[in-house]
Amino acid sequence: MTAVSDLYAARVAEGTLHADTAQEAALAEFDRIYEALSTPVKRGLFRKAPPPPRGVYLWGGVGRGKSMLMDLFVEALGDTVPVRRVHFHAFMQEIHAGMHEARAKGVADALAPVADAVIRSVKVLAFDEMQITDITDAMIVGRLFEALFAAGVVVVTTSNRVPDDLYKDGLNRQLFLPFIELIKERMRVWEMISPTDYRQNRLEGARVYFTPIGPAARGEIAAIWRDLTGGAGGPLILKVKGRDVELPAFRNGIGRASFYDLCGRMLGPGDYLAIAEAVKVLVLEDIPRLSRNNFNEAKRFVTLIDALYEARVRLICSAAAEPEMLYVEGEGTFEFERTASRLREMQDKDWGRA
Repeated sequence: MTAVSDLYAARVAEGTLHADTAQEAALAEFDRIYEALSTPVKRGLFRKAPPPPRGVYLWGGVGRGKSMLMDLFVEALGDTVPVRRVHFHAFMQEIHAGMHEARAKGVADALAPVADAVIRSVKVLAFDEMQITDITDAMIVGRLFEALFAAGVVVVTTSNRVPDDLYKDGLNRQLFLPFIELIKERMRVWEMISPTDYRQNRLEGARVYFTPIGPAARGEIAAIWRDLTGGAGGPLILKVKGRDVELPAFRNGIGRASFYDLCGRMLGPGDYLAIAEAVKVLVLEDIPRLSRNNFNEAKRFVTLIDALYEARVRLICSAAAEPEMLYVEGEGTFEFERTASRLREMQDKDWGRA
């Protein structure tokens, strides 16, 4: 195994990363965990195993390199330590599915077998983008993490929020507060403050609105996706009032979907708000011309853009025409003028920085 700081230095030397003092400072936390996990445990009849190292809760603004550091940490551990790297939303979906299966079998405490299965499979859990907006998750996550910590599982997570702001203003939040204290007790809370937004910098000066739809636009979109995500990504399913809302591709806060995926289905404002909360960049492909013939889809598109605009989400898209020419006839053309203006504003190189 190679220490996380050594991997980082090697990437800087080869030019794939740029040295950043905020990232370098956070490396010490990952090296601390790495060293504790890679040190052989001396065993004896009366010798107790050392306690597991405290995890780390790495938080800060978007685009600062938090997920990249966590990926380096997972890479450094290699195959010698059972580790799993997963987006927090996806992990909670698995927990819910496991609990549903346990209930179907008549298990009284549906969480217990699910937690046991996780504990048996890993020694380290690396979560990307911990955020809790759903009351069901809020009620489950405290008990789940208690079981993980009690079993010696080390948890590493990134987040855009300080722990005290998790599930902020949520229903019955007082029941969630002990979990926040558990995080502070079992994990080192580290704020990564960097003046550089690397995600924005990678898009600075680049086109983010491609028209017309065709092979050229699809090629440009694919190239941007590869640059931002390495080409990786899997579906992200968001739970909204008990329903599933799916983004077909997701990686490190970047989502990808077609117009039909998000506007051709019967989604509403709450669904679009959940998407805007989950992503920092949305790649939206194949926006058609809009008219009375697809009026419902057009209304959903307006609502989606409003949600992305208010959340300052970076939008990269391909469309059949320039914003002002997308909706030129039929009921709703006047109302669409605001959407066209927002689409134009969201193309600015500084969009999403505030």
